[in-house]
Amino acid sequence: MDEVGDRTKTREHRRGSRFHVVVPVEVAWEKSDGTPMKETAEAKEANAFGGLLEMKTYPRVGIHLQLTNLVSHDSTVARVAAIRYSQDGAPLGAAVEFLNPSEVFWGINFQLCLTSSQLARIEQAIKAGGVDGRILRDFRDAVDYVRKTAWAVQEWQERQLKQRDPHTVLPLITAERIRRTTQLSKAIMVDLATHEVTRQTPGIEDLFRAVETLHERVGGLFGEH
Repeated sequence: MDEVGDRTKTREHRRGSRFHVVVPVEVAWEKSDGTPMKETAEAKEANAFGGLLEMKTYPRVGIHLQLTNLVSHDSTVARVAAIRYSQDGAPLGAAVEFLNPSEVFWGINFQLCLTSSQLARIEQAIKAGGVDGRILRDFRDAVDYVRKTAWAVQEWQERQLKQRDPHTVLPLITAERIRRTTQLSKAIMVDLATHEVTRQTPGIEDLFRAVETLHERVGGLFGEH
């Protein structure tokens, strides 16, 4: 990597970690002779200060780009900070810097990743504060659920853009819902064993009816009557 790339990498590290997301963008710029250029690219890494664009044609370092998110149709202006290369000299992407930092340009996937990261930092702070282990486990499970939901949203959008059936994501979402329900059921069983849940616990009657109906319907899948 050249000196400019090293400085860019250091500056990016100071500004915060990038998240691995896939965001389709339209990139427009002018060549040195004034010829307008436009092509579709993919952001492979992103943060609030810029990202790494994978493109067929790479503009020169220092040039300004007009970026348009092809999912949200939001636009912004960025500067090419460096072109990254692999060890064998193949271009990996154009590192771009927003002229005005934005936490919304990259879309909902990025915002969910950012939120998950912030929640993870909160979790570390909670660990140092002597919080009850059960609360910490619930918090960790919630963060994990947010991460997986963000992934499902990303997959849905990517399949739409690539003209693939996005409904193929639904079985994955269902599987995650089942996993989460199983996890919560086990936690409630522990609460019952320790008498944290009683007949006086708010919502327990609604839970009983829901579980009873669920048991009946799931039992039907296994031939139980």
